[in-house]
Amino acid sequence: MIRAFLGIALPPEIRGALQVQQFLLPLPRKVEPETLHLTLVFLGNCPEPALEAADEGFRTLRSPGLVLSLQGLGLFGKDKPRVAWAGVAPSPPLLALQAKAETIARRAGCALDARKYHPHVTLGRFPPPAPPDAMRLERAIAMGAGFAAGPWQVAELTLWQSHPGGKTPRHDVLATYPLA
Repeated sequence: MIRAFLGIALPPEIRGALQVQQFLLPLPRKVEPETLHLTLVFLGNCPEPALEAADEGFRTLRSPGLVLSLQGLGLFGKDKPRVAWAGVAPSPPLLALQAKAETIARRAGCALDARKYHPHVTLGRFPPPAPPDAMRLERAIAMGAGFAAGPWQVAELTLWQSHPGGKTPRHDVLATYPLA
């Protein structure tokens, strides 16, 4: 079994803008800047034959002219925030590409979550903070609602293996797929 995900690597200027946001937010635990990315499909713990089949399918994905921008900040976890994120500006081509990638992964035999896709870049993951800290974080997120970065041209997708554990997970590139 290999824990993997398909996503989009971020250019240095976008990672830099996200690092500034991480600095401005009172995040209990930040994602390391070198691992910031946009996930398209989280494959979870996938059997090797299914991952090989998904790899073959991902090689067929095309989306010329995919241009993305980041827009806004938010939290997942409602009353008990656990994840801080930067949103992706609405992009029908991104949603179409994600749906194709998800279909490929399901047909290959990867067991995917049933959650609706919400394009974002995770800035921090943490246990729910105490109420005063959660309020401080929520205020900072609200103050950053106008955050924007980009646009940038997406030239390829990346399949990463995720090694959880330690302070932050480690991601190793398994394959890249040109989009045009």
